[in-house]
Amino acid sequence: MPCVDDWLNNPLGIVQNLFVQNSVNLEWEKKVIEFFQDKLHNGGATNWVPSLNNVPLHYLKPNSLVKFRCMVQDMFDPEFYMGVYETVDPVTKESVLHFGKYRDVAECEPHHEVDFSSSQTVTLERQTFYCIPVPGEASWVKEAYANASQARVNPSTSYTPNRHKRSYEEDEDVDLHPSKQKDQHSAGPLRTLTPERQPNGSSTCSTTLDLNFPLPGEKGPACLVKVYEKWEDYKVNDILEVYGILSVEPKLSGMTERDSLSGLGDPMECMDTEEEQRVHSPPSSLVPRLHVIIAQKLQHVNPLIPVSFQNEDGKTYIESFNTELSYVRAELLGFLTQALLGDGLAAEYLILHLISTVYARRDILPLGKFTMNLSGCPRNSNYAEHTCRVIQHLVPSSYRLPMTLQNMNNMRFIPHKDYSANRLVSGVLQLANNTSLIVDETVLEQGQLDSNGVRNLTALSNLITWQKVDYDFNYHQMEFCCNVNVLVLSEGKSLLPSDCQVHLQPQIVPPNIEEYMNSLLSVALPSVLNKFRIYLSLLRLRDYSISEDVTKAVEEDFVDMRKTDPQSITAEDLHRMLVLARLLSLSVGQTTLTRERWIRAKQLDCMRKSRLDQQRLVNGNEP
Repeated sequence: MPCVDDWLNNPLGIVQNLFVQNSVNLEWEKKVIEFFQDKLHNGGATNWVPSLNNVPLHYLKPNSLVKFRCMVQDMFDPEFYMGVYETVDPVTKESVLHFGKYRDVAECEPHHEVDFSSSQTVTLERQTFYCIPVPGEASWVKEAYANASQARVNPSTSYTPNRHKRSYEEDEDVDLHPSKQKDQHSAGPLRTLTPERQPNGSSTCSTTLDLNFPLPGEKGPACLVKVYEKWEDYKVNDILEVYGILSVEPKLSGMTERDSLSGLGDPMECMDTEEEQRVHSPPSSLVPRLHVIIAQKLQHVNPLIPVSFQNEDGKTYIESFNTELSYVRAELLGFLTQALLGDGLAAEYLILHLISTVYARRDILPLGKFTMNLSGCPRNSNYAEHTCRVIQHLVPSSYRLPMTLQNMNNMRFIPHKDYSANRLVSGVLQLANNTSLIVDETVLEQGQLDSNGVRNLTALSNLITWQKVDYDFNYHQMEFCCNVNVLVLSEGKSLLPSDCQVHLQPQIVPPNIEEYMNSLLSVALPSVLNKFRIYLSLLRLRDYSISEDVTKAVEEDFVDMRKTDPQSITAEDLHRMLVLARLLSLSVGQTTLTRERWIRAKQLDCMRKSRLDQQRLVNGNEP
């Protein structure tokens, strides 16, 4: 029976055994998945698997089992590979059957050659995803995952395969050029990589490799993830956790110096452009390959709560947390009230904003979004920046977007298709679901937006209003729906649309904002912060409903409100108050609306509007 070291350090050995035992009845692929699922379901076994997110690549053994928590940034074209192939010794005629799944290069016994005319050759298809770490993932998330890891890793020494290997792409080259091999079995038109042409035998890139992260300053590994089953279930921007076999073969690097200088010789030898080869076959030392055995789509990346709440453990966790939910809410309200300079109403609204999420779509209307404009932020004290820092301590992923004229005119917000490299070039708005985007409008200065700035402003407005981003494919635009929480911090009313404007009324005026915020964060116990993080993530995932009786009562109440004040009460007000009531109910642990929560929602909305009216009187005609 294989031990832990076998399936962690030598998963291909496990696959080989299962292939030999089950290749006749073609059950070996299913058996492989079942084997690793069984191992990983063993209590705590997932923590034994090293993660690309927190273990440097040179510490990981090639062909070992690793995991990766990532976002799908791009999807490349499907590729063909030899799922099963036969090698033959030309002298002795001895033949051996091999599997090609979970590999980038074809393994041959010494003195063996691939028999392309073999009737046992099976050509299969796999999909390649270009995956990156979750954009804007908080440092506390990374630290929690790293601290939970029990993987034992050591710096790997030079890795020398004990078998002669050739890349699948070399094999495909034979398919494309029959003159190179008299007898062959077609496996499909794939590009040809020729790393052995380089004089020094190593792989280099002609230019600096762009890892294509959406957010500036991001760090972490990018990875080419090879998916073999159900790849149609995944889409761009999905968050995945994948378990698979690490491949760092030097032969996988695409363009070599000699290739680029020689123009690749015969134009028929490779159909791809130099730029496309450079992007799709980067050095494996920078962008490793990961052959997926098991993959799951993640609803969240909060390491403090269960991955799923559909099983008994998840349901038990929710019941347990419900017993302290009211206490945690009160503590969080107090914490945010201090962060918002003593403004309890703004803190109440901020909690509701942070637990909001798009739970459904009706035609083009996203239901559940609650974009908040916190106006009245002090302009000259870096208050907005420090407020962002507080929020980053609470949510799993976030990004502060300083809305300076330079950023608006020069940054790329909208992802676009680069056809010369055949890849999707990322933009700031290519974010995973449940990311908090904090737009700092207090840094906006006088000046003029150029055409790119206008496009960026329009894209940001569309994200807020419709929760979608129109990716630029040159000849057309493609709509990508998203679920991003947008908080706009501004001095006056924001230039951007919002679902709710709350004007900040500071009750505290600290002499030094930075010292005040640093003190607030330093005195917060890690255990208390973790409770806040659990609370905010958990409530975004809760179900919610409204009974028929309450629905009827709300409709009657709305009719009465319209009779009393027909000018100021609109259908938009009703929609906003229903969203407010939903979030208010969830914030206290209730999954259905009650009359009490509806009344409380109306009270909060009334206080917010009253404050805005007072501010208009103070500022004259300012909206």
